[in-house]
Amino acid sequence: MSALSARPARPWPRSAKSRTGGPRWSPRLRRRLAADAALLVVAAAFLLPLAWLVLASIDNDATLRVSAPGSPTMDNFSAVWTDEITFTPMLNSLLLCGGATVLTVACAALAAYPLSRFRSRVVRPYLLTVLFTTCLPITAIMVPVYGLFVQVDLIDTMSGTALFLAASQLPFAIWLMKNFMDGVPVILEEAAWTDGASWLQSLTRVILPLMGPGITVVMIYSFIMMWGNFFVPFMLLLSPEQLPASVSIFTFFGNYGQVVYGQLAAFSILYSTPVLLLYVLISRRLGGGFALGGAVKG
Repeated sequence: MSALSARPARPWPRSAKSRTGGPRWSPRLRRRLAADAALLVVAAAFLLPLAWLVLASIDNDATLRVSAPGSPTMDNFSAVWTDEITFTPMLNSLLLCGGATVLTVACAALAAYPLSRFRSRVVRPYLLTVLFTTCLPITAIMVPVYGLFVQVDLIDTMSGTALFLAASQLPFAIWLMKNFMDGVPVILEEAAWTDGASWLQSLTRVILPLMGPGITVVMIYSFIMMWGNFFVPFMLLLSPEQLPASVSIFTFFGNYGQVVYGQLAAFSILYSTPVLLLYVLISRRLGGGFALGGAVKG
């Protein structure tokens, strides 16, 4: 027998198919496919309402069903493109939410500075108390707030409503601002103090410029949460000419359950535009990160 024939036979490679003839999927591949399927379901849950919003806004006979319009039209946008329905409520929302956002960011920066820079035993309990206040539902405190606003003559005023909106967003804003402020090295403040700067000057001229992305995140979060708030201005503002867009959208719901879905969808698209524009305009600062790489060298 030759040496070639004496070699043992090589085993056949395992087949990529199972005994039933189908492909063999590894457990890792199955988990990945299950995760992809779950993500597709979640994406569909978000995309279907957006698809209805776009399609219903160009359909005069829009209903709650997601369907393409037979004859697309812009009549719904023309119907809501008026001062009474869109422009005045949107201007009220910009004034109300913009002023409250500026107040929230300013107060959060002043409150986060001592919590970030000074070490004390009461800092952590204080932060936990502040975090606990964010868990309180706004409906649970509106009755005493309404009575307080009546006593101090702040009811039906834009300034009083903006003050309460800022106070309601301040606890979480302090947490976010404090976390971003912790990333700024203390050595930069010490260098400013050496040059004769006060703590307020070091905060405004050293810390805040370096944590621009953090301030942007706090500003966007606060503005979005206030922009979509319906209950607070509905309770504290009584004059129709002062109502923001989040409350005026209620006028599209008529009596006996009748809703003008086409105009409601068109107004909702216009109502979402300022938030999208705000995010697009300052999204560059969100990806910039903290410019501290070479700040502490030398």
